[in-house]
Amino acid sequence: MSTTNIDLTAATERAMHVRRLYHQLEQQSLGREWTIEEDMLGFFTDVGLVGRQVMAAEGTWGKGGDTQVELKHKLAESLWWILVLSDRLGVDISEAYTSFIDKLDTDLA
Repeated sequence: MSTTNIDLTAATERAMHVRRLYHQLEQQSLGREWTIEEDMLGFFTDVGLVGRQVMAAEGTWGKGGDTQVELKHKLAESLWWILVLSDRLGVDISEAYTSFIDKLDTDLA
C-alpha cells in the first residue's frame, strides 16, 4: 500500500482552484455563484452519502456497485468541501486542526 502525505495548505489551494472552476459553471447555469450556505448544503449531501457507503461497506445497506471505490470518492469529496468551506470562512484549517488535535491528545493523555 502506498502512502501519500497531504499538505493542507497546498490541498486547500488546489481545492479552491477547483471550486473556482465550479463557480464558472454556476455562473453559466444559474447566473451566479453558490453562496457559502449552498456550499454547506452540498457538503451535507455528500456526508449523507458517506453514511450510506459506510452502511453498504458494513452490509447494512443493500447497494450495487463498488462500495470501496464510492466510499473513497465520497470521503475525499467531503475533505474537499471542508477545505473549501474553511477557506471561504477565513479559517486556517491547518492551524485549526493542529490546535484541535494537540488539545485532544493532551486532554486524553
